[in-house]
Order: sequence, then C-alpha cells, then structure tokens
Amino acid sequence: MADSPQALHAPTSDLLFTEAQRYIPGGVNSPVRAFRAVGGTPRFIARAVGAKIYDVDGREYIDYVASWGPMILGHAHPQVVRAVQQAAERGTSYGAPTEAEVTLARMLCEAFPSIELVRLVSSGTEAAMSAMRVARGYTKRDVIVKFDGCYHGHTDGLLVQAGSGATTFGIPNSAGVPASYTQQTLSLPFNDLKAVRDAFANHGERIAAVVLEPIPGNMGVVLPAPGFLQGLRALTRRHGALLVFDEVITGFRVGYGGAQHFYDVTPDMTILGKIIGGGLPVGAFGGKREIMEQVAPLGPVYQAGTLSGNPLAVAAGIETLRLLREPGVYEGLEAMGQRLYDGLQAAAQRVGVPVYTTRIGSMFCTFFTAQAVTDYASASTADTAKFRRFFHAMLEAGVYLAPSQFEAGFISTAHTEQDIDHTIEACQRAFEAVAKA
Repeated sequence: MADSPQALHAPTSDLLFTEAQRYIPGGVNSPVRAFRAVGGTPRFIARAVGAKIYDVDGREYIDYVASWGPMILGHAHPQVVRAVQQAAERGTSYGAPTEAEVTLARMLCEAFPSIELVRLVSSGTEAAMSAMRVARGYTKRDVIVKFDGCYHGHTDGLLVQAGSGATTFGIPNSAGVPASYTQQTLSLPFNDLKAVRDAFANHGERIAAVVLEPIPGNMGVVLPAPGFLQGLRALTRRHGALLVFDEVITGFRVGYGGAQHFYDVTPDMTILGKIIGGGLPVGAFGGKREIMEQVAPLGPVYQAGTLSGNPLAVAAGIETLRLLREPGVYEGLEAMGQRLYDGLQAAAQRVGVPVYTTRIGSMFCTFFTAQAVTDYASASTADTAKFRRFFHAMLEAGVYLAPSQFEAGFISTAHTEQDIDHTIEACQRAFEAVAKA
C-alpha cells in the first residue's frame, strides 16, 4: 500500500478496499458485502465479540448482520471457540468419517422430525443444488417450482428471474448461465396459491419439486400468508411432487425445529446451513429415508465433497446446537426481537416516516414503503434512496446493518437491552435524517 502522508491519514478500510480491488472482483469475495446498493466503502472488520464488531479503524458497531445469520449466539462465543480449538488440535480435515459427523447428523434428525437421513456438505448453495438433484432423481421429473425473491444459492438452475405467469419458464438472471439450465425452472409469486395451482394444472406431471424459503430472508423478511405453506403441502402431495423447505436461514433461527415446526408443516426435504456450522462453512440436506436413499453410495444420485463434514465446522455446529437447547434461549430472543420491533415502529411513527416492519423471532426488516410487503413485487416498492440515507445514519451511530434494503437483520443471544435501546435511539435520529432529506 502507498505510504504517502495522505495515505497515512486515510481510513484503513478505504486503503484496504483500494488494494482489494486490485486482486478481488469488486474488492469483495461475495457481492452482498459490497456497498454498491448504499454507496461508500465497505467496512473491513478486524474482530468481533458478542454483539459487537470492530473495524480496522477501531470503530465499534452493534452488529445485526451476524455473518448473515449464523451467529445466533453472538461472535466468538467462548464455548464454541473452545470446541473449534480442540477440534483443530486433532487435525483440520481427514477426508474420512468421524464420530462428530454422526453426532451432528443425529442432532439434526432429532430437531427436524421430517429429516430421517441427512447429508452434510460445505455450503447452503451446495445443499440446495444437491437437494434439487435428489428431488429429480426420486420423482423422475425435471421441473422445479421456486418463488420470486427466494434465494437458494448461486446454483445455475435456480438463478432465475421472475416469470410473467404460471406458464412462463424463467430465464437466467446471471451471465454465464445457459438458458437451457433454467428452462426447467418455474418462478412464481410468493404467497400466491392460485399461481401454484395453475402451474400444476399446466405442468403437474413434469414438476419434481416445489422449493421455497418458508420465511423468505433474501428479499427482506416476508412472512407466509395464513394457509400458504399448508396449501403447498396439499398441492405437492396431490400431484406427486416433493415439497422442499430451504431453511438455511430459518433453521434453528426461528426456533429449534425451524419454520416447519413453527408453522406445523412437514416438508419432504429440508435444506440447512448457517447456524448448524456455528459460523464456519457448512450445509446439509435431508428428508424422508426413501428419498435420501437415492443418494450415493446407496442410490443412483451422485453427490460428493472432500471437505463435507469438516471437523472444525461440525464441532462448532454441535456446540452451537447444544447451547441453543438450554432453557429460555428462544424466549430471550423473542423478547429482544419484540423490544426492537416495538421501538422501531414507535420511532417511525413519531417522525412520520412511512415504513413497513416485519419480524419473526430474531429476524427483522424495515421496508421504506407504506404498503404491506407480502411478496417480491410489494417488497420492490421500497424506497431504496431512503434506505441508503437510513443505512449511513445508522452506521455513523454505531449500528451495523446489511448494506441492502432487501436483506434480513438478526439478533443474537449476546444482544442486551442496552444494545436494543441504543439501536432504537439511533433509528429515531436516522428516521429524522430521512425525513429531512
């Protein structure tokens, strides 16, 4: 890096971002980390502990990104750190089975009764890709139904734009994805059972699976309408298709048994990630025994991964899940979530800024729109210019939110009432800044 007098006084994040852009596309290793949607320079993080993160310039922030969800216990939880250290001392990877893999698999099956067999992988994207392959192999059908605004990783077949109707197949919304890869994908409006009925009426014998985030967390936080998930369960069962819940975000976040337990809907397959690795890279997919027995080496659906069930990630996941089973954990998260929600609502009303705030448990999102957000189309009415001003005002106040209007916020067990109250006060000032602009 440059050593000029100007450089010595420049914020270190600015210098690092300049350097990063020389070697990394866009200066970031995942697009969600970029500040393209809000402007400015991404904060480079030096360390994190509890509910706080600290950037390379020494600034402290109350963190609601939580590494995009997995840090439900807060950062650097001492018991999780100790479990990872002990695992690392025994070796970081073997490429062979371990007892810990069996322990984590058993914990996942016990937490999700819909999962009778589970395969560990290295990421949520890999889990989603594999689950779709298994669904097609089991049903011997090709078409996958997904929903606008639901994200299932960057696997080619699921990177699809919104279709214009139930009979319109998606086209890729990423360069490098051949149209032929997505011609077997239907993208429908979330919360629209009629669109799903029409899809089955037109393509029922070709539909292998309906996959969705039961509570979408990648277009903000959008709650399923009463009866929507139950309607999907009935439709898929009637037509011989699989119902697949992508609980990469909601699994262990909205409750120990995920959204499927919360809404009492049993899918055929479940995709997991985030929390089950305690902050380390991991994913999993599982389901009914007869479906999962299609996976090699038992069946003809091939899936493999050298680092699957990595001992460090498994150790972090086991300890995280053990801690989440302690009495009062989810009750505490619910109380903090409600405290933040009530404060945000009151602050917006005092200032007179029209917002629509959604929350379930420790997930939340504030949309800068006056209308209810029930799907991708209504989420898209949010005023992103207002969010940009809000985001930077919150950042200056020491509150770290995702740099996008269309991402979820997350509370951890490490957040205190003081953290929540500081956040609410910061929101009040940020709403005032938005109103004056």
